[in-house]
Amino acid sequence: MPSQTEPAAPSQCVGPEYRPNAQKPTATVSTEVSHENVHILPQTPQLIALLTMIRDKNTNRADFIFYSNRIIRLLVEEGLNHLPVVEHTISTPVGRTYSGVKFEGKICGVSIMRAGEAMEQGLRDCCRSVRIGKILIQRDEETSKPKLFYDKLPEDISDRWVLLLDPMLATGGSALMAVDVLISRGVPEERILFLNLIASPEGAVNFAQKFPKVRVVTAFVDMGLNEKNYIVPGLGDFGDRFYTM
Repeated sequence: MPSQTEPAAPSQCVGPEYRPNAQKPTATVSTEVSHENVHILPQTPQLIALLTMIRDKNTNRADFIFYSNRIIRLLVEEGLNHLPVVEHTISTPVGRTYSGVKFEGKICGVSIMRAGEAMEQGLRDCCRSVRIGKILIQRDEETSKPKLFYDKLPEDISDRWVLLLDPMLATGGSALMAVDVLISRGVPEERILFLNLIASPEGAVNFAQKFPKVRVVTAFVDMGLNEKNYIVPGLGDFGDRFYTM
């Protein structure tokens, strides 16, 4: 049960639209964030089921990887929807024309090591031969603040749309520093999209307020942070569960 000071988790009936609510189970859904640049994936039965699997402490590593990859694919697909397109008319094999669109400009991915590297394959699955840079940020034990240790980015990154990859957004310190690095390399703020599996409200708000032109695409905003700044209810350490446990 939530404490008197802790708000109840938002919930709704989840299931096919053609079924009445009485025939649908009730599930916890994402907390809403009142910032236009934070986009939360639709809380569909599929997404909630996938999140349930990766949150479960009893889910083994193979299943954790499989279901995480499915969510990552949904995030990448939605992230690509936020990129600008231009008109593009083509001819079909039957001699007709089709008025379509194509992406405007080049893209690249940038993963925040190490957990963010788990999202790289999902981006490659959607964008063949995409270039991917890396940023290593770790917490300084003396100051408890994030510190940049390493970055390797495409030389022409300032000319690209950047999909920044990191599965967990807690306080937002690492992601905020990563955006600072990208901006220092000449990437316009409005050309950065941050793809994230689970965020805290605090991290999402910090991010939205500091970088209002960066679009955040997340699968779920959780209830908050505990005294150790862990996302709750969360899913534990994503990197450990994906790579080692």
